[in-house]
Amino acid sequence: MADLTPTPDRPGLRVSKPSPSAPATASAVCHCGASARATGDAQVKALVDGYTANHGPAHGRR
Repeated sequence: MADLTPTPDRPGLRVSKPSPSAPATASAVCHCGASARATGDAQVKALVDGYTANHGPAHGRR
């Protein structure tokens, strides 16, 4: 399986939750250079919300 972790060369957002009882994890890298990681369901949700609102697809709307 290919490594889907975002990098500066391949920006994006990756979220993983291997089982319902495991904490979610996420990593994000934007083409503007911003990056973040989160562990735990609430922290991952906040990362996804922030990335969506301020990075990644949000840069296309400006």
